[in-house]
Amino acid sequence: MPEEVLFETERRMDQTEIASYLRTVAEKLESGEDITLSAGDQSVTLTPPAQPTFEVKAERETPSGGGQGELSIEFELEWDEGGEQGGDSSLNIE
Repeated sequence: MPEEVLFETERRMDQTEIASYLRTVAEKLESGEDITLSAGDQSVTLTPPAQPTFEVKAERETPSGGGQGELSIEFELEWDEGGEQGGDSSLNIE
């Protein structure tokens, strides 16, 4: 299925700034509110369902020529447009 990027931004931030953004998303999810993402002239509002699929991924990308790699943690919420879905495995984050 082709992918259409609706919103994308990337910049270096302090850990406390990142935690604040994640807290805002968590509060919106807890209250069932829409989530609006905006930066510059980009803006998108999404309405996650009550049970979206939550994907957590830790990755190490190693350059093909050797050298220092890049580590990442990715958090992703997924759902079908107009549909509900949920997973069946448990997750712990410590």
